[in-house]
Amino acid sequence: MNKKAILAVSFGTTYPETREKTIGATEKKISKEFPDYDVFRAFTSTIVRKRIYKNEGIKVDSIQEALDKLRAQGYEEVYLQSLHIIPGIEYQLVQNAIDGYSPQFKKLVATPPLLDKFADYEQLVNFLKKQSAYLPSGKAILWMGHGTAHSAFTTYACLDHMLAGTKSYVGAVESYPDVHDEIKRLKHAKVEKVYMQPLMMVAGNHAHNDMASDQPNSWKTVLKEND
Repeated sequence: MNKKAILAVSFGTTYPETREKTIGATEKKISKEFPDYDVFRAFTSTIVRKRIYKNEGIKVDSIQEALDKLRAQGYEEVYLQSLHIIPGIEYQLVQNAIDGYSPQFKKLVATPPLLDKFADYEQLVNFLKKQSAYLPSGKAILWMGHGTAHSAFTTYACLDHMLAGTKSYVGAVESYPDVHDEIKRLKHAKVEKVYMQPLMMVAGNHAHNDMASDQPNSWKTVLKEND
């Protein structure tokens, strides 16, 4: 019998409750939709995996560790289901695994991240528009993306541009457009009240600290200072 598996690959998070509400819930949905496949988990972040093991005593595999185990257990058909938003640095690790492990499996395939084709952008933009469509004049939603040094950083600027003229704005923590760029746009649109939302797979460290905390450089603090 051909053993088949789906390896759900994400950056991961050190927040246990959020982890199960997002990554765990997605894995359960995958299991339900594909009952003929066994579903496994892998995190691309080494730091996250180490902290989870230190704080919770839970060992989460890297992509390589997971694939080694699947091969040893006799799986022949494996899909790497990316839970990443953009085709950035973390997604490159998924592609590297395909290049390195393909000869060891009968079939090894990687799915694209959430934003891959133009149709993906259109679908997400329409969703983001709907989230803010009910807001009255002078109010808007600012979505926080992760950002990246990879060339895929342009994803966030593209989304922000596609949302021009709506009440939804997209910025990034670690690249362009940052919160200061978005403040200029918000002021130009005469927005007086801003609701922040994470545009990420998991509302983890960035959402808690970089977005909603009272730390000096958090988006919440910076927005208040520019009120």
